Amino acid sequence: MAIPLVNAPARVRRGEVFEVKTLVAHPMETGFRPGMNGTLIPRDIVQRLRCRFAGADVIDVALSPAVAANPYVAFHVRAERSGTLELTWTGDNGFSASHSVAIAVE
Repeated sequence: MAIPLVNAPARVRRGEVFEVKTLVAHPMETGFRPGMNGTLIPRDIVQRLRCRFAGADVIDVALSPAVAANPYVAFHVRAERSGTLELTWTGDNGFSASHSVAIAVE
């Protein structure tokens, strides 16, 4: 199981918009590329990134085979109250990775 890298501040001011940057190690095989023996390498992609903050959905991204290996996603969140930022990546062949970060609002 891959462990995503997540960069988000631990503390923010109420109403502040902060940036979240995340990357997950994954080869993102499209299923269209031939292997050494000429047969197609089976598709294996990250299909979805979902992020929740303090129990509310923030972003839900559907990824496609056109996304590069080790997908990197950056987005912004507005903090009105303290909570946990929960990121979940899911994909082909049972791939699943998650990470959470506590965000304190001052």
